Amino acid sequence: MQIYLPIAELPISIFLVLGLSGAVGFISGLFGVGGGFLLTPLLIFLDIPPAVAVATVAAQVAGSSMTGVLTYWRRNALDFKLGGILVTGGIVGTIMGVLFFNSMRRLGQLELVITLAYVTLFTCIGGLMLFDAVRAALRDRSGKPARRLREAGSHPPWMGLPLRMRFPRSQLYASVIPIAALAVIIGFIGAVLGVGGGFMLVPALIYFFRIPPAVVVGTSLFQILVTMTGATVLHAVTNQSVDIILAMLLLVGGVIGAQFGGRAARNLNVSSFRLLLALLILSVGLRFAVELFLPPNEPYSVVVQEGVQR
Repeated sequence: MQIYLPIAELPISIFLVLGLSGAVGFISGLFGVGGGFLLTPLLIFLDIPPAVAVATVAAQVAGSSMTGVLTYWRRNALDFKLGGILVTGGIVGTIMGVLFFNSMRRLGQLELVITLAYVTLFTCIGGLMLFDAVRAALRDRSGKPARRLREAGSHPPWMGLPLRMRFPRSQLYASVIPIAALAVIIGFIGAVLGVGGGFMLVPALIYFFRIPPAVVVGTSLFQILVTMTGATVLHAVTNQSVDIILAMLLLVGGVIGAQFGGRAARNLNVSSFRLLLALLILSVGLRFAVELFLPPNEPYSVVVQEGVQR
């Protein structure tokens, strides 16, 4: 059974979208990460226009992160003070990202920019995660003790920059400059690629600032909720590329799949978790890299720039 997507301007199978979003939701629940980094490229592979895929997935990520924010808020595992810094930087990055997104779309280079960004970002992150996972697995097999990230009492230089602030909930006393800069970068990437950025923000807060993981996840979801909501509104107002029908189908499938993924995660050990997540991210980046070398279905296209008199 097919349904017509008015913004994407093409018919698509309802069961295909529900099955796809359900599978991504399962992976999200299994690994505890947002599914935008998988859902956006998969929609593009289904011939959904990149602009519509990015904007619509932003709406889906915002909706799906709401339940997670409420859950961590009830558990008292959400640092609103740190979240405020992340949200402020994230909003700035989101505005910059949407402006860049619109300019690339007007120039007809949006699809190339998205493809190159996915190849660069995912192959680098996936490769580093795979290297770390394999090294940890070899260390465990040889019986060596786990490597300590940093000696107690030592701090990286970026935490001692000016404008230091204390975050009691996160057990952190550091400059807000690197935290805000991190949020700006992730907000920019999220607006351009339609990803929440949790798979980048969570490791960064844990490894670079040594914030407890329980607080990091809830705070990251809070930042994703606000920035992706802002990105959705900006995409809808500036380029009218949010397909509500597609977003609702993705949200329904994602919520159902996440429930099963969360249950399956209980039986997954840490080593397997890290290795599978690294392979998953790396495979998406390699899939986009293959697209760069395949001949296009339509070798010639006409792009009419906005504002040009016809």
